[in-house]
Amino acid sequence: MAGRTRHDERAAATREALLGAAERLFAERGLYAVANRQISEAAGQGNNAAVTYHFGTKTDLICAIVRRHAERIEAIRDGLLADMDDSAGLRDWVACAVRPTTRHLATLGHPSWYARFIAQVTADPALYALTTEEVSAAVPSMRALREGMSRCLPDLPPGVFEERSAMTRHLITQMAADRERALAAHAATLQPSWEDLATGLIDAIVGLWTAPDTSRAPA
Repeated sequence: MAGRTRHDERAAATREALLGAAERLFAERGLYAVANRQISEAAGQGNNAAVTYHFGTKTDLICAIVRRHAERIEAIRDGLLADMDDSAGLRDWVACAVRPTTRHLATLGHPSWYARFIAQVTADPALYALTTEEVSAAVPSMRALREGMSRCLPDLPPGVFEERSAMTRHLITQMAADRERALAAHAATLQPSWEDLATGLIDAIVGLWTAPDTSRAPA
């Protein structure tokens, strides 16, 4: 039993090392420029097939990285939602969309790679669809978030709602990646803190959602 426990601990440590190495290499070099062999080497694994053994395909590895962070972000969002009540307005709901990501990134310290990694994943239509489906069970709070936003914007047509949801997602993802990239380049003095970035994003995204819908305006 003790031997099995030690084996499990070693396997878990190897998986963590592979996840960390993969996240860093993907962020720095791109999802398609990194081979499994390079990930194994960066994780200190002599077996070049370590990624395949522990995760399967590269796509499976990418999903595992996304899932690991999604669970932590979800826990932060759950805490914010627990404080919401019927008086919550649009800004409160937008904050629930923004702050879980920025607060999670703040906990990662410096350097971090997740923001740049996820920006690449969301830019790939196939990977984005796959990882969204993969982690949907891990982020049930997103449904409550969408419902709250809808209640604040009852007159917004469904198509416009979806379009602005995508804009919101892109703003959060790309601005977080930009800040992380600046930190990696030692340009932190040019960037706000993660909390400041979140506040600026919330201001901008509230403006985005409350902008007039001219799609149905007469020509």
